[in-house]
Amino acid sequence: MINEEIQEIIGKYVAAYNTFDMEGMMSLLHQDIVFRNFANGEMNAETSGIQEFRELAERSAQIFSSRCQTVTDWLIADGNAEVQIDYEAILAVDLPNGLKAGEKIQLKGKSVFEIFEGKIGRIEDYS
Repeated sequence: MINEEIQEIIGKYVAAYNTFDMEGMMSLLHQDIVFRNFANGEMNAETSGIQEFRELAERSAQIFSSRCQTVTDWLIADGNAEVQIDYEAILAVDLPNGLKAGEKIQLKGKSVFEIFEGKIGRIEDYS
């Protein structure tokens, strides 16, 4: 798969994520998708398979009234992509950590994508 195809798949995924388009996201994922989220160096979420991913994605979508990932840099090699991400979201609900509905969250991080059989087979988010 050439770099432009990988970039197109990831770009479509990010666009679907930003617009809460669950079906659009799922259409780009391999059936055996593995997802891991790391915050402050520790893994705080992991899913295996498209159904577990969907359940986490649907729960997560309920937390935000808006969200936007912006890719700021790309590194693509051997079917893998590492993208630098600026993330901004508005909370729809109060969180246990004290953040309140209506507050804005801004983060910088990176996401690592691995492509299998023309679909996203692994996503690791780091913030």
